[in-house]
Amino acid sequence: MGAGHQHRAVVVEADGGSRGNPGNAAYGALLKDADTGELIAERAERIGVATNNVAEYRGLIAGLELYREHADGADLEVRMDSKLVVEQMSGRWKIKHPGMRPLALEANRLAPPGARYTWMPREQNRHADRLANEALDGPEGRVIGSGPGWAVPAATPPATPAITPPPTAPWQSDGSPTTLVLVRHGVTEHTRERRFSGRMGSDPGLTEDGRAQVRATADWLAPLVAADPVLLSSPLRRTRESADIVAARLEASYTVEEGLTEAGFGAWEGMSYGEVLKVDPEGLAAWLDDVDRPAGGTGDSLSGMATRMAGTRRRLLERYRGRTVVALTHLTPIKLLAGAVLDLPLQSVFRTEISPASVTVLAWSPDDRAVLRLLNGRPAGFALAD
Repeated sequence: MGAGHQHRAVVVEADGGSRGNPGNAAYGALLKDADTGELIAERAERIGVATNNVAEYRGLIAGLELYREHADGADLEVRMDSKLVVEQMSGRWKIKHPGMRPLALEANRLAPPGARYTWMPREQNRHADRLANEALDGPEGRVIGSGPGWAVPAATPPATPAITPPPTAPWQSDGSPTTLVLVRHGVTEHTRERRFSGRMGSDPGLTEDGRAQVRATADWLAPLVAADPVLLSSPLRRTRESADIVAARLEASYTVEEGLTEAGFGAWEGMSYGEVLKVDPEGLAAWLDDVDRPAGGTGDSLSGMATRMAGTRRRLLERYRGRTVVALTHLTPIKLLAGAVLDLPLQSVFRTEISPASVTVLAWSPDDRAVLRLLNGRPAGFALAD
């Protein structure tokens, strides 16, 4: 049974990440006693250029190797914040991407019979995340870690197939368009009541109707998007809940992108348009007329939001050129991104309809020419008043 005889049950926690997806990537993994919480061993490594999913699988494999080295024969629970890896290793999701299959096979080979896989929120996976980030800041191939009897091995090539780095010259070396599929979150109580609901408010979640809307949109999108799409989400609750649904349908994991969050509406947060009209008619009228005026006195101005969205657009185009990006976001970001493609004045946001769980598609050719391919698209059966 080896070194694991003193541990009745153990837990592996693992994480992986890529700065660019694909980009410089690393994993972190740790092994601890399930009863006492004692740290048994940990390991991290920068693995070169890879995707988030590859890095997460490499973290799982490293954690299972720690299990074999230090606790072979003990009961094992694996905890990760990657829903993709947890669901695939549990057998509930198919492994469609050919690059993931060798990694899953290696993980299955290392895992003991009866191993359990548990998803946990990202904020609970801080130890493994910290290890991965420490490795990312170090040289490629250098393994860092600790544990009884553990020695730093010589650097070895990654076990996964090499992934070609993105071209250094933007656009010209890749003829594929960059496609941005913008999906607004589903209905919340604030959406239904037409309330100002931004980044400064109460952050409501989806209603059951909202979840059903997003499921229908995810089913509609699934056969249309490319294999292994990039999936992003605003950090707000309603978009992350929407992203959970879309990620499950597309069998992908998502990354939170702060630049996709909704505008802030200051003192108007949580109020309906009619309520604001009663309590602050002059402020509302001034905001509608002046793109530089902050909403609700302390919120975001339209011009400020436009500047933020321009920066988000540039960052996404540089990071994901030639790929399909599915982004769960909000009313104002979608309107501003679409309006910029069409070169519309900022105040056109007040004359653009973007429904809950609707899809807007923007695309940029390799020479940076932008087109609007779809505005406010939705599956059949959605009510016009949603």
